[in-house]
Amino acid sequence: MAMGTVVPRMKLGSQGLEVSALGLGCMGMSAFYGPPKPEPDMIALLHHAVTAGVTFLDTSDYYGPYTNELLLGKALQGGVREEVQLATKFGISCDGKQEVHGDPAYVRAACEGSLSRLRVDYIDLYYQHRIDTKVPIEVTMGELKSLVEEGKIKYIGLSEASASTIRRAHAVHPITAVQLEWSIWSRDVEEDIIPTCRELGIGIVAYSPLGRGFLSGGAKLIDSLSEQDSRKNYFPRFQPENLSKNAQIFERVNAMATRKGCTPSQLALAWVHHQGRDVCPIPGTTKIDNFNQNVGALSVKLTPEDMSELESYAAADDVQGGRYPQTANTWKYSETPPLPSWRSK
Repeated sequence: MAMGTVVPRMKLGSQGLEVSALGLGCMGMSAFYGPPKPEPDMIALLHHAVTAGVTFLDTSDYYGPYTNELLLGKALQGGVREEVQLATKFGISCDGKQEVHGDPAYVRAACEGSLSRLRVDYIDLYYQHRIDTKVPIEVTMGELKSLVEEGKIKYIGLSEASASTIRRAHAVHPITAVQLEWSIWSRDVEEDIIPTCRELGIGIVAYSPLGRGFLSGGAKLIDSLSEQDSRKNYFPRFQPENLSKNAQIFERVNAMATRKGCTPSQLALAWVHHQGRDVCPIPGTTKIDNFNQNVGALSVKLTPEDMSELESYAAADDVQGGRYPQTANTWKYSETPPLPSWRSK
């Protein structure tokens, strides 16, 4: 099913960026989901993805840190660079402190570092990975705008930003895409963030569209994870006190997938694809078979009734545990100071 599927192209945002309608999240190749995977295998996967038509590749300096960008830098040699739309991110310090920075000097240094590791002259889409609540977003955007004018980045994005932050940023320089977590069981962004993006003509990039793998394998996924995998000890929805209730969501998705003649991951991914032509999901994987399955999701057709039924399985009060621990820096905490009261130190 998968490899007979043509991956369509889509306009991401209204500034001219065109990407594959399915992207590839590269984080798990190098970080957070267990030990780094063998480099030759990951380069083979990346080349396979590009050949299959999935050309929108997502990374960050924070993944590793640095090692994921270095991996992509190797994979993109030999003429591959011109075939892909490369997205990376800055903003979370890579010294182990997990501090968020948006001051101009940090922005510029981070961009130069990413260009060097990726071995490219420009970055197609450069996101602020998390919002620095100490620095007005206008100040951060001013430096990003300069990087666009210098040709070092083509388009600007935000990740996990609140509606008000998106509006303020967009007033300085058009935002091309907002990256956010969106899936059957993570729908809080639909209230304010998605409508704001659509009003402003900003593309939507959905990360973790498979619920960090839970909507692919359910509770049994936990048994296969290494002790270093952050899902085992960090993300609330995977913890024992929440797992059994959440497992019921997967079982219902799985039953519907069986009826539809697809896999549960294809069904969950198709739900995201059906949200609109301005939405690009970027599921991550480290296996070619899983990648091919994800491509196959583009062929799964859902009726409005199918969509409603799927959504009923994972209503907000049915999902146990938050997307992140309460202490994490997510969009709910991304307000920045007003410009007049800010002074550089």
